[in-house]
Formats: sequence, structure tokens, C-alpha cells
Amino acid sequence: MTYLYRALRPLLVLFLLIFSLNTSAEETYDDAVALNGINTAKAVFLIDFQTAKKTAFYMDLIVGTYDGLVRQKVEPEMVVVVIGPTVKFLSKTANPELTFDYEKEFDSIQASIKELHKRGVRIEVCAIATEVFKVDNKTLPQELSVVADGFISLIGWQAQGYKLVPVF
Repeated sequence: MTYLYRALRPLLVLFLLIFSLNTSAEETYDDAVALNGINTAKAVFLIDFQTAKKTAFYMDLIVGTYDGLVRQKVEPEMVVVVIGPTVKFLSKTANPELTFDYEKEFDSIQASIKELHKRGVRIEVCAIATEVFKVDNKTLPQELSVVADGFISLIGWQAQGYKLVPVF
């Protein structure tokens, strides 16, 4: 037993050191300078990705952005506008041939859609993109709102004071 303890002790110390560094680092970072005097943040995210993996990654980051604003006492008002080939990754039934290769990503995207919807984030899908990429709008999750033109929607949100966050 003593031999095992001596052998594992350096690994245990390293683990505790890394864990304590990660914990303290997370607690010290904030966006106080950028958020100085801001009570509400109005943002419209434009997302346009070529892959399911990138779509899943950034949808999850948008959930984290919402939560980060809340944690820092700023009320988020967010809209996500989906254009381009990204529309192919919003539903398993929209492109069943992609589902086999990207099951994990589709599940992650669906989870992010639900989490954003739960937080009151509006997610819009460009009807031009769904037509171009042959996605039947009826196959999209009910949490999504199909709009006529994603660019027009972006113009409208920006005219209402939402700041553009382009992600592609």
C-alpha cells in the first residue's frame, strides 16, 4: 500500500495543482470592462457554417454566451439567424443521409436549440437557404422560426438596436 501511495502521489499532486489552477482561473475572468454600465445586451448572431461539427460547436458557444451575460448581471436579448448551408444541420429528418455520419453533432445542435429556446432566444432560419439547400421547412424543429430572407431579418434586427455578431 505504501509503495502504491508513493507511486501515485506525484500524479495526485499534479492533478490537484491543475484542478486548482483551472478553478481559480475560471473565477477571475470576467468582461467587466466591456460590460461597464450595460444592463442589457441586444445581439443578433449570424451563423453560416459548412459543417455539422462547426455548427454544433458554435451553437453551444452561443448558449454559453447567453449564460455568461446572465452570470455577469447583464440581461441578454438575443436572436440567432441561420443562413447558407447551415440549414442542412438543423434537423435529422431534413437530411437523413447526413445523420449517420453526424449523429453526435445533430444531437448537440438539437440540445442547443432547445436550451436557447428555453432562455427566450429567437432562432430564425432563412427560407431562401432552405430552398437552395433543399431542406423541407416542415422537418425543422418547432423552436425555429422560418423567415423569408435572413439578410432582411438581420437588417431589421440591427435597425432595432441589436448588435451584429457574425459567426462563420
